[in-house]
Amino acid sequence: MSTRSMRTERRGKTSVQSALLAAFLIAGCQGDSVSEQYSRMAPVEQYLMADSGAEIALARSAAPQPIAQDASILILGRGGYKTAVDGKNGFTCLVERSWMSPFDRPEFWNPKIRGPICYNPAAVNTVLPYTLNRTKLVLAGLSKAQMHKLIEASVAKKELPAPEIGAMSFMLSKLQYLGDSAGPWCPHLMFHVPKTGEASWGANRAGSPVLFNDESRDVPEPETIFMVPIAYWSDGSAAPHMAVH
Repeated sequence: MSTRSMRTERRGKTSVQSALLAAFLIAGCQGDSVSEQYSRMAPVEQYLMADSGAEIALARSAAPQPIAQDASILILGRGGYKTAVDGKNGFTCLVERSWMSPFDRPEFWNPKIRGPICYNPAAVNTVLPYTLNRTKLVLAGLSKAQMHKLIEASVAKKELPAPEIGAMSFMLSKLQYLGDSAGPWCPHLMFHVPKTGEASWGANRAGSPVLFNDESRDVPEPETIFMVPIAYWSDGSAAPHMAVH
């Protein structure tokens, strides 16, 4: 690669990183109007998908096809997540809803949010339980304060363990909708680790491809998420905003 090309690539990566960080800061610092709009849970129907086939397809879109085709698939119903497809590779894909956001995020109850995610076996064992637990509490009709208190108690009793070594997940769906300001954001990998600071992974530093989830402000589960943006969606198409100019 020529020196000029390397400079161009570095500038491109820096601008992309800045844009991604800005998107998350905007998503986490929206005005009072957004907080009021999503101040309470909407009717359950708004969080559900009427077509189970569409939800299965959306969940599969989180990961590359060779992985997703053999993964277990969970779909959300009134009683919580249930297995729609039994997999054989240890991965589990599902579509997360808004309540998997930090508790202080203004869009915590945004019924439009759809986050297709596919967990590897280590994350299935130790991170997927966070989603199943929160969803159970939400559908039980508990308030955010009640949920937060119960999650903290579960962590204290080791009922919700820290992420297992090697826990990661794919979020590569071009159909994802991660919030009114973030939209589809970008394809990315997420690495789930026990609580730690961003410096331990060299995250959010100039030239580093690793991003620290700045939204992890009020997350009672015992994890920290590091993200690495990817240039392509799960279907192999390029993510336009990831292109280097």
